[in-house]
Amino acid sequence: MEELDGLKKSSDLIRVPADLSAAAILVVLTLLLTLVPHLSDLPLRVPVGLVMVLFLPGYALIAALFPRDDDLDGIERAALSFGLSIAVVPLIGLGLNYTPWGIRLVPVVVSLSVFTIALLAAAHLRRAMLPADDRFSVPFQKTLDSLKEEMTTDQTSRVDKILTIVLVIAIISSISALVYVIVTPKEGEKFTEFYILGPGGMAYDYPTSVASGENSTVIVGIVNHEYQLVNYSIVLLINNTTMMELEATLDHNETWERPISYKLTDPGDDQKLEFLLYRGGNFTEPYRDLHLWVDVSSAGLAGESLAERFRLI
Repeated sequence: MEELDGLKKSSDLIRVPADLSAAAILVVLTLLLTLVPHLSDLPLRVPVGLVMVLFLPGYALIAALFPRDDDLDGIERAALSFGLSIAVVPLIGLGLNYTPWGIRLVPVVVSLSVFTIALLAAAHLRRAMLPADDRFSVPFQKTLDSLKEEMTTDQTSRVDKILTIVLVIAIISSISALVYVIVTPKEGEKFTEFYILGPGGMAYDYPTSVASGENSTVIVGIVNHEYQLVNYSIVLLINNTTMMELEATLDHNETWERPISYKLTDPGDDQKLEFLLYRGGNFTEPYRDLHLWVDVSSAGLAGESLAERFRLI
């Protein structure tokens, strides 16, 4: 008898409940869609990621805490799964903030996956220790069989069958529409970031007081938010005289940032050093423009001006 009980418990441990198996598959799918380069670009990543963040951690925790069928009903389990997920995910992020990995995509996804899988394993073990009739389970097969019976039995009227089909189609259409809205968000405002930084990569310490012939450096940056591939042209002018021209081709959300070195040779105060950005080969007028006011002294006499006379537009 003891041997039979042992074999039964072993078979229960091997046979994983359908809901826990489905949750584990979604966790693995989330990891693949996050870590594998070619898969990370698929639209499926967004809906699966939302389920991973908003539902699975809480569901796994509820499954581990309440393995009995009569502990909670289905609505309570679903509601608590969402609520606990919303509570658990920020706590995991807070913990990651104090680790060398920080709050980044890969550490967050891996941490959530480990947390969820561990709780799913605990839930499976706790259910296996209970009698079969007391274990919670999601009746996937029973639901499918019930639907088939509803559709095939002669007692069901033709109108009921049609209404059932329409309801199923409506639910599938609603879910598809929701996924489409999430995966293909509305385009925001189209614009381009254009900026200049000091040689240290910060928005200060610009070379506004230099000696004639001295080499000066600034960092010029462009960020494309135009939702399309754009060809940019950068023109550097001093007192309306062209000093340099550069080209950059950027895709949407792509960033271009380069150090630009130049020499000013004509001494004089308040000289206007301009950085003009043109888009799409249109040189009629600048798409964006920035400028510095620079004091150029004779060689060897450079120093900071009283107020550094710097303006950035």
